[in-house]
Amino acid sequence: MKTVIFAAIAAAVVATPAIAQDAAPFTGPRAGVTMGYDKIGGEEGFAYGVTAGYDLALAPRVTGGIEVSLGDTTVDDFGLDVSRDLAASLRLGFVVTPRVLAFGKVGYATTRFEVAGDGAGLEGVRFGGGLEFAATPSTYISAEYQRTEYEQNIGGRDAAMVGVGFRF
Repeated sequence: MKTVIFAAIAAAVVATPAIAQDAAPFTGPRAGVTMGYDKIGGEEGFAYGVTAGYDLALAPRVTGGIEVSLGDTTVDDFGLDVSRDLAASLRLGFVVTPRVLAFGKVGYATTRFEVAGDGAGLEGVRFGGGLEFAATPSTYISAEYQRTEYEQNIGGRDAAMVGVGFRF
């Protein structure tokens, strides 16, 4: 019995660095900037913002983490002004190659809308996915699609974003 317990502990100690190594460029704290195409209702614009997150190795080649973002957009037409976008998401990724991570995310978003001078913050569910490329061990480039479905059946928002960031 002692041999089995010892073998299990030894296997766990040896496997832990292997798990971290498989997901190594995609773990730890990160921060970056994003920009891209934004469409809300029938209006199109340019979205931009900042993101921060933290990712952990969950299993060999699998990462999980959290992400927060703050953004804005140029959508401002026909009395509709869209601004301040805050989001918090859970992210799950799969290491496709040692330098490429495919990920999906889901979370909460709140966006400020103003119509004819009256403003309101609408909440919704944000989901999406994309790819992250480790350009260097501490620098990444990303591309992703995001969809936000807002409350009260007012419709949704589509964004195609690219970004660059750093891991610490």
